[in-house]
Amino acid sequence: LLTVDATDPASTGPAVAAVNEAVNRAMAQELVGPLAVRQPAPPPVNLVLHRAYNPEGITSHNTVPGLLAIILSMTMVALTAMSVSREVEQGTMENLLATPLRPIEVMVGKIVPYFAIGLVQTVVILIAAKVIFAVPFEGSIVLLLACTLLFALVCLALGFTMSTLVSSQVQSMQASMFYLMPSILLSGFAFPFRGMPVWVQWLAELLPPTHYIRLVRGIMLKGWDWRLAVPESGVLLLMLVAFGTIAVQRYRDTVA
Repeated sequence: LLTVDATDPASTGPAVAAVNEAVNRAMAQELVGPLAVRQPAPPPVNLVLHRAYNPEGITSHNTVPGLLAIILSMTMVALTAMSVSREVEQGTMENLLATPLRPIEVMVGKIVPYFAIGLVQTVVILIAAKVIFAVPFEGSIVLLLACTLLFALVCLALGFTMSTLVSSQVQSMQASMFYLMPSILLSGFAFPFRGMPVWVQWLAELLPPTHYIRLVRGIMLKGWDWRLAVPESGVLLLMLVAFGTIAVQRYRDTVA
């Protein structure tokens, strides 16, 4: 009996084929001498396969949850990255300098609209996943929303940090694409994470979508509880603290 994690059909198929090949080779090596007469007969070992979490191997069950991370990243990082850069490019930063608002208050005021957009996108994608694609939901919706809230804040902080490092909207869009392309290719959304070289996996661990995709797939397909979600959520929390601190400091330097 072999139990495999079938959440990603693209990686499950080659893995099962490799196990079958290993069993066949082992039997060929063992059935020698007097036992060689057993080789033409049916194999003495039958591999019974149990596909956990996605027994039918439906690709959309793996793709749609990951799509939530990519869409939120594209929206929140790209739009937020244009916020401060637009102020600088249009010369309206002086108006912000004349207000008594603190940097953190200006940041909150700029990211709240994009945060609301992200919440609407989350609801729409989850409804479409259930109604259109029939993606199973085995975990807690409260836990998923909490993790989504954390991921959204990370994306907003990252986007705001990018906006303080550039001086035009074109540069902010280029910086956003420089971040989004690795997020799509290396996070485990487009390709199996464990199939990449080790150094690429280490690089992918630095990307927020990598951890959020694991959370979404774990909660929706595997029924993760709070204890299983803590490691990935902890990494996102550390990223939020790091990006938030950098964003506040960079904005202070910008308005100084």
